[in-house]
Amino acid sequence: MDNVILTHTEINHKIRRIAFEIYENNVNETEVILAGIDSNGYILAKKLKTVLAKISNINPVLCKVSIDKKHPFSDIKTSIPAEVYKNKSLVLIDDVLNSGTTLIYGVKHFLDVPLKQFKTAVLVNRNHKKYPVKADFKGISLSTSLHEHVNVILEGKNFEAVLE
Repeated sequence: MDNVILTHTEINHKIRRIAFEIYENNVNETEVILAGIDSNGYILAKKLKTVLAKISNINPVLCKVSIDKKHPFSDIKTSIPAEVYKNKSLVLIDDVLNSGTTLIYGVKHFLDVPLKQFKTAVLVNRNHKKYPVKADFKGISLSTSLHEHVNVILEGKNFEAVLE
C-alpha cells in the first residue's frame, strides 16, 4: 500500500523553507553552488535555485553531480569544472537520504577541492544511515522500516513523496 508522505503543496513549502535556510547560512555570500545529484537531486537543486534567486541577492549556480548509485566507487562527474566551485559555498542536494551511500561519495568527491562552506540538503531524511553523513537542510525526517521505499516525484504537475 502506498502512503503519500508529502503532497505537491507540502513539497513546495519544504523547497521554499530549505531555500530560506540556505540563504540564512550564506547571507554574506554573492554566489552559492547548488550541486544536485543526478536525477531527482538535480531537479530539486533547480527548484531551490529558482526560489533562492527570488528571495535573495545570491547568485545560485547549478551543478549536476553524476554518481553511479550501483557502483559509487566509479568516477563522479560534475557539470561544472572544479575551478568554478573552488573556495565557494556549496550545497550537495539529493531527494532522499537513505543509507547515506550516495551522499557520502558525493561529499568525498568535493573534498578534493577547497570549499568555503559545505552543506547537504535532502527533501526526505530516512534515518537508516550506514555512513556518518547528515542532512544540514531537510524537508522531513521519517522513521521507516528497511523494506519500505520512499519514491519522490518532482516532475509534472503533481509532485509527491510516497512511502511504498
